[in-house]
Amino acid sequence: MDWQGKKYWIVGASEGLGRALAHKLSRVGVEVIVSARSEDRLRSLVAELPGKASWVTVDVADLESVEAARKQVGEIDGLVYLAGVYWPMQSSEWDNKQAEAMANVNYVGASRVIGSVMKDFTARDRGHIVVTSSLTAFRGLPGTIGYTASKAAIMSLAECMYADLRKTGVDVQVVNPGFVKTQLTEKNDFNMPFIMEPEEAATEIFDHMNNPTRFKKGFPVVFSWVFRLAQFLPDWAYYGIFRPKG
Repeated sequence: MDWQGKKYWIVGASEGLGRALAHKLSRVGVEVIVSARSEDRLRSLVAELPGKASWVTVDVADLESVEAARKQVGEIDGLVYLAGVYWPMQSSEWDNKQAEAMANVNYVGASRVIGSVMKDFTARDRGHIVVTSSLTAFRGLPGTIGYTASKAAIMSLAECMYADLRKTGVDVQVVNPGFVKTQLTEKNDFNMPFIMEPEEAATEIFDHMNNPTRFKKGFPVVFSWVFRLAQFLPDWAYYGIFRPKG
């Protein structure tokens, strides 16, 4: 990719992985527009970035907010959707507000934001869409009600877009990270194998974006093999490994 002079909208950029990716793109000459709900964190991020940058607040759970932000952003070359929320949740401890928030931000929010740019991208026959799913999306896991379902929906959304657009000038990519040190993973009370720093994960995403003909990437690589291979295990074997608590 020739990144110089490109303009990318990063949604979910105020903290963690989104913040690290904004730095990565800015350093290679991309003009970045960063979005999230926190105006203070966005303002501080723009002040840190080495290249041309601006910020637009957005609440991805609200369609009017998304459409207003899209108007402010203007014409762009690419969109990266990283917004997400997470709470560990067993089925027996179901919390409707938290489950709905995970669906609304992680999946429906992505649909709102992508929908706001899609007509422009397809009309120009040019654009780049990158969405963030998760290694958990490949198969259900205990204690992840709401989160894993929303990430599986993102995976399916990306696959459907790719099926529609792969012969056009609009590139679609999905990244499936494992554990990344963020405010979200701080909520976990279990060992997280192969956990990555946000800067490491941002490098993996940037490397994937640098070749937009590649569609799907999971990382860390060895950890991703576990989840990909798990799809082929029979139910009795798979659920025998992942037993519920208690």
